[in-house]
Amino acid sequence: MKIDGVPYRSVWVDREDGWSVRIFDQTKLPWAIDILRLADEDQAAHAIRSMQTRGAPLIGAVAAYGVALAMRRDASTAHLDSVVDMLGKTRPTAINLRWALDRMRAALHNMAPADRVAAAYAEAAAICDDDVETCRKIGEHGLPLLQEIAARKAPGERVNVLTHCNAGWLATVDYGTALSPIFQAHDAGLKVHVWVDETRPRNQGAALTAWELGKHGVPHTVVADNAGGHLMQHGEVDIVIVGTDRVTRQGDVANKIGTYLKALAARDNGVPFWVALPHSTLDMRVRDGVAEIPIEERAEAEVTELTGRTADGRIETVRVVAEGSPAANPAFDVTPARLVTGLITERGRTEASEAGLAALYPDKA
Repeated sequence: MKIDGVPYRSVWVDREDGWSVRIFDQTKLPWAIDILRLADEDQAAHAIRSMQTRGAPLIGAVAAYGVALAMRRDASTAHLDSVVDMLGKTRPTAINLRWALDRMRAALHNMAPADRVAAAYAEAAAICDDDVETCRKIGEHGLPLLQEIAARKAPGERVNVLTHCNAGWLATVDYGTALSPIFQAHDAGLKVHVWVDETRPRNQGAALTAWELGKHGVPHTVVADNAGGHLMQHGEVDIVIVGTDRVTRQGDVANKIGTYLKALAARDNGVPFWVALPHSTLDMRVRDGVAEIPIEERAEAEVTELTGRTADGRIETVRVVAEGSPAANPAFDVTPARLVTGLITERGRTEASEAGLAALYPDKA
């Protein structure tokens, strides 16, 4: 995607030194575009853990490059296994992280240590290229959903999409998952408008999704997280499209906290609820998402404090919760498959069911 006309991916190898890794510091957006340089696996782990880099597919890609950086320092098998295990513990819910690390381990494990550095960079690059093409195809398969809605509307009437959290190019290597069909619809000339959930407590919707859509010229409106049901009741939402951090073999969907409530509201109001995912997000080892997917519990400060820009341009963090009141911060929830209209993948669209996923992914089933 482009920022002010300049094409970027969300992670890339430094063009000058040819080995360090560059990412956007997403904790600084939308107030500043700060590009970080990662020089070793510990910095990669910190970036993932602190959410300087985030989004299920992207943290897998950054972790893959973390392995490559580690091989520069010590290409032994013991170090490879240690680094894969360390990076795998940075975020527990998104399965893409484990998928990418397992792929890196498999590619390097039976290789001579002297060959591992070059092979690690090549494999990490392949993971990134795979994600870009996967997300482009997700957009292609999701676009007809928006075109069909537009065809039913009066000329000039907009298609209203509601999304939650950030599932755009900042969450992937490029294009995004849930936002890929929206970008492609906009580029195809559809009059599409996006209701952007603020996505408390980290405000990824207000800070990141709104920024992405604005940079691409897509009309959008930021709303409070609890406004979605009201908008649906009054016919202001034609379709909900969200991303996901893990999908089970029966089609249960783990995504940013608050997604489950959007699915309930969508079901009550007859609004289609679609989930966009790459193959790396599928976890066929897990069936019951509510019972089996580990839900990350993050620091309570994310709930009790807010960061923003003051009227005079300063970036400040303030407390918004009464002193002495504790806070809980589950980062994800699980939407049962019965509430999901369908899944948008790089291989096409399918119902959220064990049979539907097995038909689309027989190699994984």
